[in-house]
Amino acid sequence: MNFIPIISVKNHVRALFTVTFFILVNYSVPAQSKEDPNVLKSKIAKAGDTSQKVDLLLLLSAYYLNKDHEYKADLDEADVINGQARQLGTSLHYKTGIGKSILLNAQINREKGDPKNGLKKAKEALVYSKKNNLTELQANAYLELSMYGESLDERIKYKEMAIPLFIKLGAKAKQAGVLKETGELYLMNENEEKGMVLLKESLLLYQSIKFPHLQGVYNLLSDGYTHTGNFAEALKYALLAEKTALAVRDSSLQLSAIYNHVGMAYLNLQKKNNAAEYFYKGLEIAKKHKSADYVRVIGDNLCSTFILQKKGNDALKLLKEMQASYPSNDEQRQIKENYLFLGIYRVLNDNEKATVYYNKLVAYYGKYAEKSAENGMPILRSFARYHYQLKNYTDLYPILHRLDSLATASKNTIMLSDNYLIWFKADSSRGKYLDAIKHYQLYKNILDTIYKGETNRQINNLQIEFDTDKKDRNIELLTQQAKVQQIQIQKDNVVKYVFIGSVLVLILILGLLYNSFRIKKKKNEELEIKRQQINEQNELNKKMLIEKEWLLKEIHHRVKNNLQIVISLLNTQSAYLDNEDALLAIQNSQHRMYAMSLIHQKLYQSDNLSNIDMSWYIYELINYMKECYDTKGKINFVLEIESICLDVAQAVPMGLIINEAISNAIKYAFPNDRKGEILISFKNIEKNNCQLIIADNGVGLPENFNHAERDSLGMNLMTGLSDQIDGVFEMKNDNGLKIKITFNRNTEFETVVEDSEISSMIQ
Repeated sequence: MNFIPIISVKNHVRALFTVTFFILVNYSVPAQSKEDPNVLKSKIAKAGDTSQKVDLLLLLSAYYLNKDHEYKADLDEADVINGQARQLGTSLHYKTGIGKSILLNAQINREKGDPKNGLKKAKEALVYSKKNNLTELQANAYLELSMYGESLDERIKYKEMAIPLFIKLGAKAKQAGVLKETGELYLMNENEEKGMVLLKESLLLYQSIKFPHLQGVYNLLSDGYTHTGNFAEALKYALLAEKTALAVRDSSLQLSAIYNHVGMAYLNLQKKNNAAEYFYKGLEIAKKHKSADYVRVIGDNLCSTFILQKKGNDALKLLKEMQASYPSNDEQRQIKENYLFLGIYRVLNDNEKATVYYNKLVAYYGKYAEKSAENGMPILRSFARYHYQLKNYTDLYPILHRLDSLATASKNTIMLSDNYLIWFKADSSRGKYLDAIKHYQLYKNILDTIYKGETNRQINNLQIEFDTDKKDRNIELLTQQAKVQQIQIQKDNVVKYVFIGSVLVLILILGLLYNSFRIKKKKNEELEIKRQQINEQNELNKKMLIEKEWLLKEIHHRVKNNLQIVISLLNTQSAYLDNEDALLAIQNSQHRMYAMSLIHQKLYQSDNLSNIDMSWYIYELINYMKECYDTKGKINFVLEIESICLDVAQAVPMGLIINEAISNAIKYAFPNDRKGEILISFKNIEKNNCQLIIADNGVGLPENFNHAERDSLGMNLMTGLSDQIDGVFEMKNDNGLKIKITFNRNTEFETVVEDSEISSMIQ
């Protein structure tokens, strides 16, 4: 995995949050009056000095307050009209109108850049609403106060105070809107869990009132799932946001943010081409709206995608274009560009230029990026890649250790896996193969956890569903266009019937039929070509699958053969040893290797290359151990084994545990040729929980025996292997020694087992 951090527009322009929030949220009056201002003025002129006139004046004042591209003259006009409404409302003792006027005054002051008086008026509106029991005004006053909070926590507090008031009023649309914005504030405050709960509540409420414009909620849910690392869900909601935005014909700047989130979700799921496609869409919309901040953020994301795709020249061209067209003197912006230039020149193998930007980043952040907790890990990773490319291992390893600590502490699994991959490459380059194997296994384990097969299936299903829906919309649009065209043709036919006559109409119909036949024939030919291409691709896929299965079987076969060779070598070595302990150690090692060899033998011989039937395996292993220890006539083995399939990752530890437990029982449970019985039970106890019991009726454990403090290889193996499969290890005296291990069976590669259950006694 070659991951570069992608930036959310919302996070990148967090410094602009206050301004954006002021523009988008205004609850005390309608956002932009749908009525023509001239119509409002006409109604005001006709109305007498009544409460209706106060409401009309407030609507007209709100119109000037919320005009697009508002100017000082518009705000001054809004202030004057609001003053008229306040004066008339006071003379009429119209409490609702007076309260709305006070709150509108707060909003006008805020828009004029006078937050001090705006806050004062907002508090006045709140006091007035409580005194006169005006619930809606009280709720809107809390929302206005949330615009002045010095911290996110304070803004959240005021919004949460407004929610129960909207519930009381039954204003579901406003309640859903406040829930949405409160959830967004929690996300910005890095409390994703709470934010996601509120966003889902908002979504359900909006859906209950059949509110069509849900793209904003879906977009925020996508952002939340991205931050929690659930990239499949992030993609799902990002695609829903796109689908909804297109359905309601939203071409605003919000669509740019939605495309950015779709791109981020695809990139996090290693779908680089899809990500680039959506970043292109988002960038075009941002340019259309002339939003420099959005252009820079999405442009950076597209540039990072090019770096991941090893398209260094494309990335360089884009970054220089952004510098020229959207320049910025902001220090953080320049540092970000230095970071991207380092990645670009590293991909282009221009180490001299890469060193220039590396030195700039070191000068700002320091050698270990201590200056920024937020950007520390991405910067450190860029340093690690730079040192690895230069084979500068002296500086590389301290950075890898530092990055490992930071990623582990922040539970950033993607960063951690990427760090292990760099570590693996560095160890391999230096010939430290044991360390390289360890780091590669760590990298692969994390990668398998994040991008497991089920996630890929989810992604494919989402893509198919989205593409199908897109095609349905295109078909619907074409159908509507066809209907319009048909109506026009009918009108034309009527005119032609009048002026040209039936002969020309017949010619027209024949022409249409011929054209339809020609188009249909052409489409059929295209479909036939596509069908042949699909069949060829299917045949190719089948051949590739057969080759992969053969290769996997060959691997299992060779692993089994290698283990058998090692067993034979150990057997040969034992012939040259006189030391009893050494012979015993070699014998134990042979048994353990045979236990592993059996698994690979079964997988090689079976059509199922991922799972092994433990009933067969345990039966074969017991027979082998009986022959090795010559237990005939001395020890009875009782097997109560259900047909349970385990994958290789669980089967190998289980085989080694059984080998150790039975070896110990044969050796120590029945001293002085004492006869006895050993029970081996392996069953499903719940849906996916399995339980292994190995019990004997021998002498048991000595009194006050503490297996936790027992320093023996066998005991350490059993406890360690139990931990490896996340099992619970228990050992106690119960008319002899009883070992019980309970663990959760991995069902990721579940297959149907044809072997029947074995439950018999073997003499």
